[in-house]
Amino acid sequence: MRLNTLRLAAIAAAVLVPATVLIAQDQPPADPPAQQEEQLDPNPSGEEPEPTAAERAAAEERDPLEIYADLNLFGEIFDRIRAEYVDPPDEEELIRAAIQGMLTSLDPHSGYLPPQDYDDMREDTSGQFGGLGVEIIMEEGLIKVVSPIDDTPAARAGIMANDLIYEIDGLPVDGMTQDEAVEKMRGPVGTEVTISVIREGVTDPIEFKLERGIISMRAVRWSMEGGEAEGEGDIALLRLSRFSEQAFVGIERAIEDIYEARDGVAPKGIILDLRNNPGGLVDQSVYVADAFLNRGAVVLTRGRTDSESARYDAVPDPLDNQLADVPVVVLINGGSASASEIVAGALQDHKRATLVGTRSFGKGSVQSIISLGPDGAMRLTTARYYTPDNRSIQALGITPDIEIKQVVPEEFQGRDEIIGEAGLEGHITIEGQEESSVGSSVYVPAEKADDTQLQYAIRLMKGEETNEAFPPKAE
Repeated sequence: MRLNTLRLAAIAAAVLVPATVLIAQDQPPADPPAQQEEQLDPNPSGEEPEPTAAERAAAEERDPLEIYADLNLFGEIFDRIRAEYVDPPDEEELIRAAIQGMLTSLDPHSGYLPPQDYDDMREDTSGQFGGLGVEIIMEEGLIKVVSPIDDTPAARAGIMANDLIYEIDGLPVDGMTQDEAVEKMRGPVGTEVTISVIREGVTDPIEFKLERGIISMRAVRWSMEGGEAEGEGDIALLRLSRFSEQAFVGIERAIEDIYEARDGVAPKGIILDLRNNPGGLVDQSVYVADAFLNRGAVVLTRGRTDSESARYDAVPDPLDNQLADVPVVVLINGGSASASEIVAGALQDHKRATLVGTRSFGKGSVQSIISLGPDGAMRLTTARYYTPDNRSIQALGITPDIEIKQVVPEEFQGRDEIIGEAGLEGHITIEGQEESSVGSSVYVPAEKADDTQLQYAIRLMKGEETNEAFPPKAE
């Protein structure tokens, strides 16, 4: 799309925010002041200035011999455990536990991924897996098919919505958890699985023998809102659940489908729902923001060294040109984190969208996923990210332009709020920066009619509500 191959390769490896790094400033430095004839005393008070973080780190640098002495201590403890623990320990698990402890001591987002966890993470971020292609829920001990996904083995075989799966490869589903049933239906592409279903109106169970295929998880769902009936109207609602590799493709296809359904007529407005979206890949956050922007920075990242700094920009393209005159509202809440905050912050700073909801999570750090070959991978925090206006949201979050709270049922009141990043033990701090100290709600009603934030956004788009923050005004 818009990043060159080297940059794309670098950032695509990162999860939950950027994998590359940051730039020292958003704007070029101002011209230096003209020289004065009289040289002023740079330190008239005579007091020693506070050392910088780099100077403090250099002063506290330890002698390598001390470091290796500590490693010897680790080896000594490892040997004593192997020799004297009451039961023979698993040496591999001991070492992995030590690695995990070392990484998790840094911050809440660094950690060790054993091989299976690494495989699961790659599947999760790719948004693809080997399976049948059914969206399901658990109902009365059986698996109910919500709908088959188009052009998948399940859809081609004739599995239908409301079918009840009661056996998988001859094993009864009753007694399985939903996750266990999903695990049995997933598997390597090309392998076979047999499922038996009960269908309303059909006397005997129906057996399907299916070959697993590549299934792309749906990252984006859309509907038209603002009409008298559910799913009708001229306001497009795009729900983005996470920033997997399917995120931008999902946005692009949804926009295409919306225009096709409306015979090429633009919607009256777009509501981008990022509530409870935990984040994902940074390149996808850049692409999604770029769908609504034609220029300027999307996100800035700053790491430990200048070489770990980068700026990712939006560029003109047919999609943002198509949407240029369409108003945008972004819904956020306490569960909107990481890549969600990159998109929300970029659209807010560029005055492209009005943010509605409650304060976001506040995860402003960058994790790189570093492969360790057959031993899995390590997730290491390598940078902080900043919005185009050079705002860090670490442990603070993004404040919506219009705060709208949900009507929370009595049984959830007091349990629907989280402090976010600031509430995580060991979170990264930024000297002098404010941190959030109160909770932000993560509650979203199941029914759209009960969704106060969504209904407010719809009324805002229709002109039934007014607020000086909508539409946003460029400064």
